[in-house]
Amino acid sequence: MHVDQQYYVYILASGLGGTLYVGVANALLKRLYEHREGRGSAFTAKYGVHRLVYFEIHEEIEQAIKREKQIKRWKRAWKISLIEERNPNWDDLSLGLS
Repeated sequence: MHVDQQYYVYILASGLGGTLYVGVANALLKRLYEHREGRGSAFTAKYGVHRLVYFEIHEEIEQAIKREKQIKRWKRAWKISLIEERNPNWDDLSLGLS
């Protein structure tokens, strides 16, 4: 039995123009909660990287992992351009999720 699942590639920031973190998750809100509680990753806990500034949805985990790795290899300027195409003010997009 195939259950429809969505996978998220996301970028967190410490603030406008701040430190960036790229990740992948199948339960985005749960993962954001873990990051904010200091259990998401040592990096996000150390640098206060909790603001969801970008995300995209994929149907297959393989697609999501491939995309996450691609973005992680990018130069910082390319990541900033990706964020600012959809979120020029670096708003916390998690506030619109339910």
